[in-house]
Amino acid sequence: MKLYQLHAKQALPIKKEEAWKFLSDPKNLKKITPEHMGFHIISGADRPMYEGQIIQYVVKPFPGYATKWVTEITHVKKGDYFVDEQRFGPYALWHHKHFLSEIEGGVLMEDIIDYKIPFGLIGQIAQPLLVKKQLKKIFKYRETQLHELFGSLEGFENELELN
Repeated sequence: MKLYQLHAKQALPIKKEEAWKFLSDPKNLKKITPEHMGFHIISGADRPMYEGQIIQYVVKPFPGYATKWVTEITHVKKGDYFVDEQRFGPYALWHHKHFLSEIEGGVLMEDIIDYKIPFGLIGQIAQPLLVKKQLKKIFKYRETQLHELFGSLEGFENELELN
């Protein structure tokens, strides 16, 4: 089973503390997730983020397919990074690292997601045809929503790379 990676960088003209406050609140994930994904939090978003937190969602990663997605917040360094890992859901593996760092004029958000697709050869075929395209759309949508909420940082080129 092949391991894939998504790496995204986005700069925002806000203070690191403001970015952390927004990104570490699980309820805000709905604001940066495309409507067609049918994203809905079932439980676990009623407290500030902490290690060991279990969050349950319903999500529609593809038209006609809804699934429960359960993640655990496994690592938190307040203001700097957190890690969520899928415990149950559409991927064979999902390990998502969220980093924040101060840059001139704002904050740099960096996401690194290591993931595996289930279903063996069928999953490997689906990766470039469906999954990779869907992840790109989701992260481009997120980029747009964050720019609408917080503005754009001049002179910074956002990056999105999927291997």
